[in-house]
Amino acid sequence: MSPTPTTSHSPPDPSTLARRVARELSLAVPGVAGALALFRDGATLPFIARYRKEATGGLDEIELRDVRDRAAYIEELEGRRGVILESVAEQGALTPALEKAIRDAASKQELEDLYLPYRPRRRTRGVMAIERGLEPLADLIWAGRAGDGAVRRAAADFVNPDQEVAELEDALQGARDILAERVAEDAPLRRTVRERIRREGMVVSRAARGKKDDPSAARFRDYFDHSEPVRSIPSHRMLAIRRGEAEGALKWTIEGPDEAILSRVQQLVLGNRAASGILREVAADAAARVLTPSVLSEVSAELKEKADAEAIRVFGENMEQLLLQPPAGERPVLGLDPGFRTGVKVAMVSATGGVVATDALYLHQPDRFARGLLELVRRYRPELIAVGNGTASRETEQAVREALRDADGIAAPPVVLVNEAGASVYSASELARDELPELDVSLRGAVSIARRLQDPLAELVKIDPRSIGVGQYQHDVHQPSLRQRLDETVELCVNRVGVEVNTASPALLAYVAGIGPSLAEKIVERRESSGKLRSRRELLAVPRLGPKAFEQSAGFLRIRDSTHPLDRTAVHPERYPLVERMARDLDRSVASLIDDDEGVRALEGRLERYVSGDAGLPTLEDILEELRRPGRDPREAFEAPSFREDIRTPSDLKPGMRLQGVVTNVVAFGAFVDVGVHQDGLVHISQLADRFVKDPAEVVRVGQRVSVTVLAVDLDRNRIGLSMKAAPEG
Repeated sequence: MSPTPTTSHSPPDPSTLARRVARELSLAVPGVAGALALFRDGATLPFIARYRKEATGGLDEIELRDVRDRAAYIEELEGRRGVILESVAEQGALTPALEKAIRDAASKQELEDLYLPYRPRRRTRGVMAIERGLEPLADLIWAGRAGDGAVRRAAADFVNPDQEVAELEDALQGARDILAERVAEDAPLRRTVRERIRREGMVVSRAARGKKDDPSAARFRDYFDHSEPVRSIPSHRMLAIRRGEAEGALKWTIEGPDEAILSRVQQLVLGNRAASGILREVAADAAARVLTPSVLSEVSAELKEKADAEAIRVFGENMEQLLLQPPAGERPVLGLDPGFRTGVKVAMVSATGGVVATDALYLHQPDRFARGLLELVRRYRPELIAVGNGTASRETEQAVREALRDADGIAAPPVVLVNEAGASVYSASELARDELPELDVSLRGAVSIARRLQDPLAELVKIDPRSIGVGQYQHDVHQPSLRQRLDETVELCVNRVGVEVNTASPALLAYVAGIGPSLAEKIVERRESSGKLRSRRELLAVPRLGPKAFEQSAGFLRIRDSTHPLDRTAVHPERYPLVERMARDLDRSVASLIDDDEGVRALEGRLERYVSGDAGLPTLEDILEELRRPGRDPREAFEAPSFREDIRTPSDLKPGMRLQGVVTNVVAFGAFVDVGVHQDGLVHISQLADRFVKDPAEVVRVGQRVSVTVLAVDLDRNRIGLSMKAAPEG
């Protein structure tokens, strides 16, 4: 009798987990261990990346995210392993060999393959055959000593109308059903078939019945008769096919190497067993009815998961680039939300974003439009005019330019087209109602457009990132994963730039490390009731903002007019004594060190003397950089883009035209560029550069100004083909 295996299973201890994560990610163990310890202690990713470089060995934001996510996967894996061991043991089926296989399984997929025969089952044909008492007959066939004739004779003993086994063939069919499902649950066989389908399977899509000539399905025309290997299909094509299926335009499937799979199943089933005729039927049934459909479903889910992950990665990168677009800064801006029927909504905002005036002007009344616009410009002296890039944007831009051109004695401010994606979502939101309760919903969009020009980051954080539309098929991917990635991207961007605590909106403050929506509201209530905060230390007086939240957030919050000079920098309060020591050593004040190259250079030659257990050279170098350029905004300097005034609609475009444009979206197959005609053009990945490009993100980013050549214009399908090559091929 075999010894009873032990089923005790504990999650990995911190040191084991750190070593495993480090090995799988090819990172140094001490840095991974330090990062995981900080995450366990409740530290945020931005805080760890910026202020705990010694503990992590300088791991950057991406590496820290990978460490956290991999550790979470391993902990989930080990938790699942424990559940499976306990379940199989309770069934009395945990042999030493099976226990070893379960403990050695390196992935969730391997674990689930091993657990499949022991999972609670739905009532399949095999399960119902077992309920009818036919498992001994199946065991007789599987034992391999009885030939086909002997099996048939034995099957006669299982005929029992009371058990719904009316005749001999019913008994044999039940035994075959049991064996087919048993074969399909064989873990090594499933692994082999899965790898074969991954390697040799084809994704095949066809037009759904009646959709080939349906105009509503025209955008899926490229997939009406399409096939592509499972191993190499790009995420954007997989998502497009799934979208076509969801909209009823396409039917798709994965076609596996059926003959090769059947051959492999026959090898396992036949072996040296005697009942070859019956077993060939078992093999065919197992391969066609049970195993292949099950594994195809798994591979399909894998393709979806892989496509989702890639789309979410692209969305996150685009969101980061959009949020970090150059701000125009604290300059008065006249914002225009274009429209034909309902008019152009106008909002004048001050340098700090306050609403000064609003109006509505109509394009079909050109004289009144010009007079109204010029009156606003004369009275409020905007330094920039922001025009939303939606419907009627080019007509509005042209009307503004003509009015300014014909005006006497007015210095015409630059006119800038602003991406208004998500502005309507913001306008109707509860946040917008709270911020602008006196304004009609239609006018709030104009305010948002103006503020986006002043500071894209501060304004875009007010909108659900999924509503901004800088990804591919964002509504088709796994929504919780997408939300987590986008929220984290916004958080990293906000903390990289820093936040002025006395002017930031609750929406912006909520993304500061350690703060969140509730504390953000408390901070705003505190400054409204007691006046501006005069120092970072005053944050500790905010209700429920304790030492931990202060530690995580303080370095990212700026107080421009603080009583302490370092409060307007990214130097963390925990390092103030260190900077004060540096100043004393130079016989200077802390304030005189800030923004002073001479003082920083004097410190550079003596940094070693300030190294301590928790403040190594990375922290000291960050401090010096911050003293050199206090509160530096990492975003590039603002420069207004411009479009050709004679190009307003797609019909104005001709092949060969060279235009300036702005990248609005980067996807796996290229980049979309706004050239000022209401319809973005596509620069296919093959047209991005005069060299091979593997990833469009290597070449372009959202918000980048680029020079493009028009390749083709398809007015029927609203498609514009562009090229960024020096000498594009037609």
